[in-house]
Amino acid sequence: MAHDHSHHHHDHAPKLDHLNAAFIWGIVLNSAFVIVEVIYGLISGSLSLLTDAGHNLSDVASLALALLAFKLAKAKSNKDYTYGYKRSTIIVSFFNAMILIVAVGFIVYEAVVRFIHPEPVAGGTVAWVALVGIGINGFTAWLFVKDKDSDLNVKGAYVHMAIDAIVSLGVVISGIIIYFTHLAWIDSVVSIIIGVVILTGTWNLLKDSLRLEMDGVPKEMDLKKIKTELMKAKGVVDIHHMHVWALSTTENALTAHLVVSPEDVGIFDEIKHDLRHKLEHLSISHSTFEPEFSNEKCEQQDC
Repeated sequence: MAHDHSHHHHDHAPKLDHLNAAFIWGIVLNSAFVIVEVIYGLISGSLSLLTDAGHNLSDVASLALALLAFKLAKAKSNKDYTYGYKRSTIIVSFFNAMILIVAVGFIVYEAVVRFIHPEPVAGGTVAWVALVGIGINGFTAWLFVKDKDSDLNVKGAYVHMAIDAIVSLGVVISGIIIYFTHLAWIDSVVSIIIGVVILTGTWNLLKDSLRLEMDGVPKEMDLKKIKTELMKAKGVVDIHHMHVWALSTTENALTAHLVVSPEDVGIFDEIKHDLRHKLEHLSISHSTFEPEFSNEKCEQQDC
């Protein structure tokens, strides 16, 4: 039986080229802030500043990896990688989520050790440095807010920066409390709270990226809706053995057995064109159809 590979003549994946500047700004600002946090964290003896610096450093790495993935995704396909390097965006989103989870483990461990063996903390210094962090992280999050629903890596960058801004607010509060009460253990408690907040914000990103990594149906895709829309095409009797997966964090693909009436074989090109058009509006940019006639019996198990 003949196979039909129907691909768009136009690229309908979200255009995110303008985000290069946002990633670069985020990398530069957060790198500078990491240095500031480490210096003042050592001077003040604040674990919450040092752990937040470690987390911000992981964010810098995440932003850099996401930027690299966007660059790789634009690379042309070749004989070894026929889809190019689009999948690198999925790998990076999963890797970034894992980096954050590992970071949480270190934060909680250090917080417990410091809680058992408390050391003096300069609360005022902690509060002022963290206040700067609110501004930097808030601004960086704002750079990604418009496009956060267009790509998993952009969403990851937004969530990371938004969480960091909230975390910095918590550090400011702890610094003020320590300044007035001299209760050094507050620093450890805030560090643990920071870890919980990071883990909560990262969990969905981890699940979404793992889902794409395992070729699962992207979360925003509804297979029943897709089949219903495609069944509206002229000449289509049935659609089965349908699979949908992500090529990258912005592009999706579909394969399916397409059942048509024998009398409609002459308009098969028209049917394909109609299906491609419908798939464009369903955020599917690559499609492959195996044509069958309604008077044939599908021999595959999933029909």
